[in-house]
Amino acid sequence: MTSQKPKIKLAILISDAGTGTNLKAIIDGVNAGTINAEIVAVISDTIEALGLEYARKNNLRIEICGKKEVLLSILQKLNPDYVCLAGWKQIILNEVILAYPNKILNLHPGLVPDTINGSLPAQTGVKNPDGTNALWNKGMLTTKAIRNFLDQKKTYAGSSIHFLTLDFDFGPVLGRTFEKVEPHDNVESLYSRLKKKENQLYVEVLEKLCKKL
Repeated sequence: MTSQKPKIKLAILISDAGTGTNLKAIIDGVNAGTINAEIVAVISDTIEALGLEYARKNNLRIEICGKKEVLLSILQKLNPDYVCLAGWKQIILNEVILAYPNKILNLHPGLVPDTINGSLPAQTGVKNPDGTNALWNKGMLTTKAIRNFLDQKKTYAGSSIHFLTLDFDFGPVLGRTFEKVEPHDNVESLYSRLKKKENQLYVEVLEKLCKKL
């Protein structure tokens, strides 16, 4: 009889910056068996985070981390295999990154390159589906990043999931997703479509990581 592969342990970090759709997508993927994992805790920087509703409905452990300086101790207590940033807005201190190398997943609203050859779009080496240069949006938070796709008149917007490193908005890329920019788009309409693909991408990336571990 073939033994079942053990589940990986996930800690998911959220805040009140979003509505918790990435968290919900991961929870749904775990419940459906698509992601062979156990969520050991949902960590929020505030009790006001909307995503905590999904955690409570699924009887998940909740940890409140009001200060970035205590995050490492919380993670060490939980001992997760991977840490998923899903709308987390606190700065991740270097000590946390160094304690969990290639273990912290970050979702960035841009197309993170595989290597750093420069900061200009033409230097990143990432191409949109139509062959045009993709935007990295390094250092930009979500709203500013989505607006940049529009301001730069890009044919595609996109997001990346990568491992967090000491290099800002850069690390080994685990997956990318693209969304075509339509002539009528504004920040809200474009991001509403891209967000759905981000949710799906997070599930796909975690599914692959579960198989590798």
